[in-house]
Amino acid sequence: MYNDVIDLRDFYNSPLGLTTQRIVRRYVRNIWPDTRGMNIAGVGYPTPYLRPFIENTERVVALMPAQQGALKWPAEEGNIVSLVLEEGLPLPDVSVDRVLMIHSLEYSDQARKLLREVWRVMTEGGRVLIVVPNRRGIWARIDHTPFGHGQPFTAAQMSRLLRNNLFQPECWSAGLFVPPTRSRMILASANPIERLGYRWFQTVGGLLFVEAQKQIYAATGKAQETTRERRYARVVGGSEHKSTYNTYCL
Repeated sequence: MYNDVIDLRDFYNSPLGLTTQRIVRRYVRNIWPDTRGMNIAGVGYPTPYLRPFIENTERVVALMPAQQGALKWPAEEGNIVSLVLEEGLPLPDVSVDRVLMIHSLEYSDQARKLLREVWRVMTEGGRVLIVVPNRRGIWARIDHTPFGHGQPFTAAQMSRLLRNNLFQPECWSAGLFVPPTRSRMILASANPIERLGYRWFQTVGGLLFVEAQKQIYAATGKAQETTRERRYARVVGGSEHKSTYNTYCL
């Protein structure tokens, strides 16, 4: 069952929500550093993370499920939010280059239909980035944040779900290591906590970030689990220079 849109808005207006937005936005932007000329759709409650994409993309749209409700966004400009049904996204076939799903899959009672709709609207070679609560992390166990509701996932569960719905998982990363506390002292230390967690405690991050590519043909054979390096910008601390992290491919 989806969270109410008002609860989501209020969370992101709180000190914990603003800290979460800042950290998660860095992960999202570092995974997709260059989206010039692309069409981007966000599904669920994606608006806290879409603003960085507005200026240099062809089009950005936020799709919020009817069970959750929708709010106009951005407030100071024309609305780019649509209220949608999971089983029928109001977009043409093969029209979107990137899809961000956050506050979405863990709430859905029709995950298969939703993923098939996402597959339908994506271009060949398009990519989806799914952000879900990590079953092994503390955020999934605390219910005073949106990430403490719905179904949390492990990386293996996400891999199976995506493969069964015509997506090829590429890489995953855990993130959001700062605890879900209202303590201003801890929130003020969020950046060093995030650096420490990312380096040493990958398995217990609060969220999983899973990037997958649209699969045109059915996969043959058994995919091997490998590790590869991708160049991600440093996700915490505000540094703009590049750093190389190991990102685990599913």
